[in-house]
Amino acid sequence: MKEIRNIAIIAHVDHGKTTLVDQMLKQCSVFRENQVVQERFLDSNDLERERGITILAKNISIPYKNGKINIIDTPGHSDFGGEVERVLKMADGVLLLVDSFEGPMPQTRFVLEKALSFQLKPIVVINKIDRPDNRPAEVLDEIYDLFIDLDAKEDQLDFPVIYASGRDGWAVRLLNDPRENLNPLFDLIIEYLPHHRVSTDSTQFQVTSLDYSDYMGRIGIGRVFRGTLTKNTPLCIIKRNGSIQAIAPKQLFTFEGLQRLEVDEVQNGDICAIAGVDAIDIGDTIAAADNPEPLPIIAIDEPTISMTFTINNSPFFGREGKFVTSRQLKDRLYKELEHNVALAVQDTATSDSYKVSGRGVLHLSILIENMRREGYELQIREPKVIYKEIDGKKAEPIEVLFIDVPAEYAGKVIDLLGQRKGVLIKMDNKGNLNKLEFHIPSRGLMGLRTKMLTATSGEGIMHHRFYQYEFFKGSMNKVKNGALISMGEGPSTAYAIDALQDRGRFFIDPGEVVYIGQIVGEHTKENDLEVNVQKGKKLTNMRAAGSDKAVKITPATKFSLEEALEYIDDDEMVEVTPQSIRLRKLHLDPNARKRFEKGRE
Repeated sequence: MKEIRNIAIIAHVDHGKTTLVDQMLKQCSVFRENQVVQERFLDSNDLERERGITILAKNISIPYKNGKINIIDTPGHSDFGGEVERVLKMADGVLLLVDSFEGPMPQTRFVLEKALSFQLKPIVVINKIDRPDNRPAEVLDEIYDLFIDLDAKEDQLDFPVIYASGRDGWAVRLLNDPRENLNPLFDLIIEYLPHHRVSTDSTQFQVTSLDYSDYMGRIGIGRVFRGTLTKNTPLCIIKRNGSIQAIAPKQLFTFEGLQRLEVDEVQNGDICAIAGVDAIDIGDTIAAADNPEPLPIIAIDEPTISMTFTINNSPFFGREGKFVTSRQLKDRLYKELEHNVALAVQDTATSDSYKVSGRGVLHLSILIENMRREGYELQIREPKVIYKEIDGKKAEPIEVLFIDVPAEYAGKVIDLLGQRKGVLIKMDNKGNLNKLEFHIPSRGLMGLRTKMLTATSGEGIMHHRFYQYEFFKGSMNKVKNGALISMGEGPSTAYAIDALQDRGRFFIDPGEVVYIGQIVGEHTKENDLEVNVQKGKKLTNMRAAGSDKAVKITPATKFSLEEALEYIDDDEMVEVTPQSIRLRKLHLDPNARKRFEKGRE
């Protein structure tokens, strides 16, 4: 019987969580000698490494002395809040990681609030102590304030504190202790968190996340809350709706280091994966057949944003992607539902499009980005918020928005958010920065990031998370510039773009091949304008001073996938292929566009 501790690591984006776990793995000899290990090992997905954020929760274990510490790496972004809430059910305690300069940030608050509500025991790690601008004493005061704000109980307020440098791989209980290794942190986890005794009660196991394998089908990951789980033993699965089915797990795996190790039985308190149960789902309880007792159901956050995914029907379809048919698109979206439980997919009236709903634009854009890397071509309509009816009235999702901005720009930000039905809740000063907190409808966040960066000269930092549904706040008068639309097909020329620069800003570079109906830029006025970007210079055999002036073109504005999705209007689409992200009109033909506009009026 090993001594088992289950701990989840929570931290704001970029506070050094994944780097600290790297060092923990190295110091506990999880890696073989001379094994080449990539940095930020847990960010195994390409997207996670590029963006520097954790998207998927992951489990690993670290052997220490005669015990085993199961570590659960949690996402730091609230769009993946569904993931966080579930994996915290597997933990006994949380390692709250806070930057020694920035202090607790909005996303730290979101995950910590969940952890405290589950009665988990917190250990505070003040990380990046080697920063020259560190201020550990003030940050510790801010952490106490945060705990009090979140109504922490007295025993939760009596948390131990450790100071660390994840990058250099040391931790100390007092700032003047010798800085050698991470053993003080491991010792504290073993001392402070409860040890699971052998349980002879009847089995209880709850599924908190899903994995999928082409060979084994669905794999349920969760924790044994009571008793011992043994393979090929008759058990039963209790579904969300209360129905009970008889099962016998074919394979059990525990997490040993970075690997999954197949075992015959799993003891009380350990985290494991279970295979060979087809009907397994998030929140299901697996219990003894003679005593089917369900555990409390895990709440899964409802989707708040939906987009319509459709096949690519632009003139360039099939040039870059491998998967272009509606059947391939449908299969891929339904396969995603196997493990992405915060997602919902519905068929629409047309056979080649699907309504996909998720927790936010980032949540859905990660799915789109993964699909384009796999070779899919698709088009996406603009994001729409999902409305509900409460007491017979229309209600919409409201988000809590946190903005850190230099004091001189605070007025502009408050004015900008006022136009989008944002309500200022709190305003604090932190050095020369103002920390603003707003309640704002989810639809008010669409396209806000670009506008806010412009208003604050690039110095504003914003984070948001879902708050609750509230009654509809009324319409927003969004003043939006029109689009510059290509009237021809072929490569654009520097000569044409140079001549049109006073009409607006361009999204394409000279030489880029565009098609009729593609959006090539933003007009300076509110109406759309068709432009000829393929026009070449007429050559003559006459020479004249000044006729060959140098062409000076402003660099094109390039959108990321999220920015493109937030930028488009309801008569526009984003075309996504493995190599390109293009903006286009819903109707490429100018006459069809005019008919659509008339019908809309």
